[in-house]
Amino acid sequence: MAKLIFAGGTTVLLVLFLFLLIRFPGKWIVEKLGLFEEPATLLVEAPDYDVQLLTPNEYSRPQIASEPITGIVIHYTANPGTTAQNNRDYFEGLKDSHLTKTSSHFIIGLEGEIIQCIPTKEVAYASNERNSDTVSIETCYINEDGSYEQATYDSLVHLTAWLMGKFNLKIDSVIRHYDVTGKLCPLYFVEHEDAWEQFKQDVSDYIEVNGEKPPKNTEDQK
Repeated sequence: MAKLIFAGGTTVLLVLFLFLLIRFPGKWIVEKLGLFEEPATLLVEAPDYDVQLLTPNEYSRPQIASEPITGIVIHYTANPGTTAQNNRDYFEGLKDSHLTKTSSHFIIGLEGEIIQCIPTKEVAYASNERNSDTVSIETCYINEDGSYEQATYDSLVHLTAWLMGKFNLKIDSVIRHYDVTGKLCPLYFVEHEDAWEQFKQDVSDYIEVNGEKPPKNTEDQK
């Protein structure tokens, strides 16, 4: 008797599921039953950026292969008033000066210009113990408090959103240098937690407005 009841119950559930599948579109099943997750919205359009790769050298571009990228780290240059080109040229000059070991994958300037210094498949000397699995973004600024010009901020939002899509990352994977080492970098986002949270919200909103769903067929993504 128990087996008959069990079999009957299974049949009823199967019939109910088929009824729901026919009566309501797949979206209803996704939302109400939570059986599947819709693909995340990704930003596929890259911002304009100038590729000026550093000369391979042990002080700023060691050509060490990155591990799979799991995060994006935001920095500031700590040199108020300097441009993206100034900072890129400083990194380049380390091959001769040997002053220190430092670099970044990208630098965003005062007018929103973006320079790429190191391929994302290589390690940059930027984020200490997170060098191997993160992409680093340096940001230029004018004010002593580290706050950004609007053009710099807008480019930072776009670049971060695009990198998230490129590496299929969530917003929680976007961190500050401060979150790795406790260093006050980027200064404004460390001293103004509300501004940091707003930045992450702006990135999420930018993706929502400008992004698109990836192809459901993984073969389409090759």
